Amino acid sequence: MSTLSIATAAEVFDLLRDDLAAIEQDFSRQSDSKVEVITDIARYLIAGGGKRIRPLLLLLSAKALGCTSESRIRLGAVVEMLHTATLVHDDIIDEADTRRGRPSSNTTWGNAKCVLAGDWLYMQSFSTALEERNFRVLELLISLTQQMVEGELLQIQKLGHLINEEEYFDLIFRKTACLFKVSMQLGAAITHAGEEMESQLGEYGRNLGLAFQIVDDVLDLTAAEDILGKPVASDLREGKATLAVIHALERGTGADREAIRTVLADRSFARVSHPEILEILHRHGSIDYAMDTACAYAEAARLTIADLPDSDAKRALLWVPGFVTTRDR
Repeated sequence: MSTLSIATAAEVFDLLRDDLAAIEQDFSRQSDSKVEVITDIARYLIAGGGKRIRPLLLLLSAKALGCTSESRIRLGAVVEMLHTATLVHDDIIDEADTRRGRPSSNTTWGNAKCVLAGDWLYMQSFSTALEERNFRVLELLISLTQQMVEGELLQIQKLGHLINEEEYFDLIFRKTACLFKVSMQLGAAITHAGEEMESQLGEYGRNLGLAFQIVDDVLDLTAAEDILGKPVASDLREGKATLAVIHALERGTGADREAIRTVLADRSFARVSHPEILEILHRHGSIDYAMDTACAYAEAARLTIADLPDSDAKRALLWVPGFVTTRDR
């Protein structure tokens, strides 16, 4: 593997500051609608912030391949619009009250307006992508949207039910890692870098996205609510079995398994408390198992780009996996 040093957070921010600001401006401009409520909802969501990791990945992918065109800004806004649309729909489906420490959009505007605003953002993102006149870009985005919708439907079907690791990884690929993968692939698509390079960068995104979602799921179980920005253990209350929970179910005693099944079936901690579930998970090393798995995927992402030409963008791509696995929210 290359001896190239991993970038620092400050170096990554310096490298991408102007481009990320341009994406933010483009996202805001693209979210303007003649229908005022759409603009209001979109601006509320933009103001909520977020890590902007998906446009960051697209920028780094494009930069690693020498792209300097405006396409990277336009498509950076596209992937963030798509991500934002999924958040709107997720909050409606999950009946969420908060998002990033603020009231979720659906608690302010209601489900009907928000689902339509989410649809509008989806269509606006495709309208923006169409300006590229690049069939590969559209092909990637259409496949991505289908997989994300399929993932959401599959998850709804499995709520309250026990799933195995294979089913879990299929779900988190569709719901999260697929967008990470496509964000990286788009960087190759706009530089016409070829199928092999697109595949290589896509594999980096896939591995990183899996690591990201596993960490998200662990934080949902273990983080403090004021840091997480939403109620803790939301997944269990919604009937979702995540990796640490699946691990404990496979290794726990009969009483442990019954306790976990009760929470998943009840979709509440009325009969079994959150601390009781955490004790079971820690006793079986399930939290550590999930984090070790996330770190393995993060390292796999680094290895995937080992033979990319050395550059500041590559140094930044080597930094991202560590950021994903050490964050606290």
